[in-house]
Amino acid sequence: MKTMSTEELINLLDANEDLNIVDVREDNEVEEGMIPGAIHIPLGQIPERANELDSSKEYILVCRGGVRSEKACQYLESQGFQVVNLEGGMMAYDGELEFK
Repeated sequence: MKTMSTEELINLLDANEDLNIVDVREDNEVEEGMIPGAIHIPLGQIPERANELDSSKEYILVCRGGVRSEKACQYLESQGFQVVNLEGGMMAYDGELEFK
């Protein structure tokens, strides 16, 4: 499974790269802020909502500390998706936040 550091992610965001970020945290956690442009699909909903994702795109998955996003990555990878796990999750991310 591919991984990415939060520093790498921030550099890509700063360069205005076209990224596909999926936040797998729970509703109450995303209220604390999300990475700009991320979509929210809680970990427990990944299997039933995987059809909302485009298998031709690469997705960066994020959670609070990196464990739940790793589980989501394993599942989506087994379904043929290209995924990257954000190491350290939101606890390591110190970039811009967006509130929904």
